[in-house]
Amino acid sequence: MTPQDASAAALRIAQMAPIIPVLVVDDIAHATPLARALVAGGLPALEVTLRTPAALDVIREMAGVEGGIVGAGTLLTPADVQAAKDAGAQFGVSPGATDRLLDACEEADLPLLPGAATASEAMRLLERGYTMLKFFPAEASGGAAAIKAIGAPIPQVMFCPTGGVSPANAADYLNLSNVVCAGGSWVAPKEMVLTGDWDGITALARAAAQLQR
Repeated sequence: MTPQDASAAALRIAQMAPIIPVLVVDDIAHATPLARALVAGGLPALEVTLRTPAALDVIREMAGVEGGIVGAGTLLTPADVQAAKDAGAQFGVSPGATDRLLDACEEADLPLLPGAATASEAMRLLERGYTMLKFFPAEASGGAAAIKAIGAPIPQVMFCPTGGVSPANAADYLNLSNVVCAGGSWVAPKEMVLTGDWDGITALARAAAQLQR
């Protein structure tokens, strides 16, 4: 997969809904009902972060949920890429970007949202062929104002901001011409997951899916 094809595929996924849930799941038993709840609420693209021992098994379970497209977040190494691909991940997300990571995703035909937080990082990825990026950590890196400023000289690059995005500030990001969607964890609060409040999660997802962009 070329960088251009990978970026085009990542863009199509980013365009599916205004919010991509960023999920940290500890118990595989929560995987299927959580994915179903989010998809039912209108958020089909799901990012499962590789931050728990259960993450790869969670991806395997969520990959079987109808209407959903599951991705692996926190990809750091080529080994992460291969493990995510083997588990059924259909896209990847990384906090930053290295040549080895980009090479691995391209070789594995895994569309990637590579992370960037500065103009130089965005320019480097653009030079390689990537035009759909993750902006991380969004709030700590200057928030919506920073993305807007980067977009002035580099309008070819589109972003999915993640990190500190919430219902209170999501509109600030989504209203920008160079933002396609945003990543957020608030649509799957840990306490709701632990108590199995899937209807509550569907309601949160439905509200997020209705955010204007």
